[in-house]
Amino acid sequence: MAAEGDVDLDLEAEENCTGKPAEKPRKHDSGAADLERVTDYAEEKEISSSDLETAMSVIGDRRSREQKAKQEREKELAKVTIKKEDVELVMSEMEISRAVAERSLREHMGNVVEALVALTN
Repeated sequence: MAAEGDVDLDLEAEENCTGKPAEKPRKHDSGAADLERVTDYAEEKEISSSDLETAMSVIGDRRSREQKAKQEREKELAKVTIKKEDVELVMSEMEISRAVAERSLREHMGNVVEALVALTN
């Protein structure tokens, strides 16, 4: 067994005699080349300012339409009349805040049964 250990040491000594460390197998070199290709591709793609402005205006228009629709929905819900007793009933039965109870009743046009069913589902 000592002879085997001596042989291993001799092989290591032969490798280190040149003064350079033994070369290790390069497993990840291909990944670096792939990364270079990806970054080159990303650098080649440029975004024109007109495309950017168009995209931003589309997003802004969509947001403004959504806000307008939400405000109209809130106005419609505010028009719905609900009874104070119904709000109290929903609050006590479901143990929720007044705002949530009112919102649920308004969404269901003041129908207590539908509001309670919707809150339980």
